[in-house]
Amino acid sequence: MEKIVLKAARRNISGMKVNALRRQGKLPAVIYGYHIESTPIVLDAAIALPKLSLVTSSTTVILELDGKEYPAIVREKQRDPIKKFLKHLDFQVISLTEKMRAKVSIELSGTAPAEKAANAVILSSLNELEVESLPQDLPARFIVDITVLAEIGDTIRVQDIPMLHGVVILNDSDEVIVTATAPTVERVVEETAEEVAPEGSAASAEKKEA
Repeated sequence: MEKIVLKAARRNISGMKVNALRRQGKLPAVIYGYHIESTPIVLDAAIALPKLSLVTSSTTVILELDGKEYPAIVREKQRDPIKKFLKHLDFQVISLTEKMRAKVSIELSGTAPAEKAANAVILSSLNELEVESLPQDLPARFIVDITVLAEIGDTIRVQDIPMLHGVVILNDSDEVIVTATAPTVERVVEETAEEVAPEGSAASAEKKEA
């Protein structure tokens, strides 16, 4: 992936006044971590948002601030609960020479033969994996090929993920990622003649006498 560079400026406005920055097309954020104190910053939303759409939780971006470059990852994205627009970001500065832990998303690929052959339901149990590696070795995502799920009961586990150079998966190797499960069949219970017998019928009269 091409290096993602985001230009930032220090931010002196906080609290409710930050909404004024958003109306001006600015994206508030904070930067903290390796060799830097927690610092409020602001980005140009029109420039930053298209680039941020390519960023996952394990993507290293370069933040330019005060003439310096800081390698960082996005630790948190805050969105408006109603309109869903991105309203704030937390950037954690990292060391490119030290291993770090991060969560990498899982993306399912393909169509499982069990879906067509046995009307199976594909049940995903994990959406991300926790890994440890140098920042430059972190994958953007894990692509899991579900075309190997041929029958009901077939599963893909953490141990089935191909090893990546310099990347250690911290999840239990036996943990299930995705399973081909049997379709849920609703049981239809037929009502007995006694349950549906109209008032005054012989069955109803017998029930009353009993």
